[in-house]
Amino acid sequence: MEKEFPIRQVLDGEGNITDDSYDLSEELVKDLYGKMLRARTLDKKSVNLQRQGRIGTYAPFEGQEASQVGSASALGEGDWMFPTYRDHGATLTFGHSVTTIMLYWKGRVEGCVPPEGKNIFPPAVPIATQLPHATGAAMAEKRKGTDRVSIAYFGDGATSEGDFHEGLNFASVFKAPVVFFNQNNGYAISVPIEKQMNSKTIAQKSLAYDMDGVRVDGNDVLAVYFETKKAVEKARRGEGPTLIEAVTWRYGAHTTADDPTKYRDQQVSEEKRNKIDPLLRLERYMEKQGFFDEQWKQDVTAQCDREIEQAVEEMEAFPDADINDMFGHVFKEPVWTIEKQREDYLTFKRGETV
Repeated sequence: MEKEFPIRQVLDGEGNITDDSYDLSEELVKDLYGKMLRARTLDKKSVNLQRQGRIGTYAPFEGQEASQVGSASALGEGDWMFPTYRDHGATLTFGHSVTTIMLYWKGRVEGCVPPEGKNIFPPAVPIATQLPHATGAAMAEKRKGTDRVSIAYFGDGATSEGDFHEGLNFASVFKAPVVFFNQNNGYAISVPIEKQMNSKTIAQKSLAYDMDGVRVDGNDVLAVYFETKKAVEKARRGEGPTLIEAVTWRYGAHTTADDPTKYRDQQVSEEKRNKIDPLLRLERYMEKQGFFDEQWKQDVTAQCDREIEQAVEEMEAFPDADINDMFGHVFKEPVWTIEKQREDYLTFKRGETV
């Protein structure tokens, strides 16, 4: 199956072009680099904020910037995005503000609200539940006669969930204009992919639903961008869904509450930084092309730092989250099960026995 679904690449880890069929303009390359640097700056700052107790548990994504930024950059203004709890690099690229993303990790409901005119669903914490939602939104746009497309993000672990298969099946049957974007980093929390499934690739799962399946180097932002763009344009033409498997690697933990040293050799992870890092390979490419400038990088870095620091100030100006919001935004009308949970919490808070 690895032969039937080869990993598509534009740049290798050293910044060498492996596929010269694309127009790699300086403007595009620098734009994607700046977006990835912005996402990584947000990610590193958020980890530090969590360690300082200024936000709650956080899901880092360092190493997966190319997958998220490249795919999100291929979308159109009115398209739909269905992220997981780890895809704030994608939502940031697609229009969420840094402040909004930080408010989400502070527990504020404002963190789930996209900017006016942006179709970004709240991050899905239950695994794979967003795939049928993305399919449904795409089917709705198709029935309304628009050319809007949905993209659903999910990890390799989500492919073992029923919602994954239901979402793909509906999309296949109704030729829904949706892109299923998988970030395969080799681990579903502590479970390596070879213990989770017997399939050699995730892309091959597309065969069961008679849809296109593609594997791409998820650390090559250019390959991700162009392959996602193809899938988006195909969906926009009414030619049905695509399953993209972005083979990537996350350097850090599943969340800040996780200890990856219990199940993964972190030395291997650190060694990968010099071999496959998304930002480093783009820097190497730009250097070889003669348009990488250290002062430009410092200017972009300083701009990212200023934006992140301002967002931290704005986030911390908000009061702490109200625990009642957790119960008040589940159903349109209160139901007894949720009200019982609220009562139990209030009882526990008063120090009484539940």
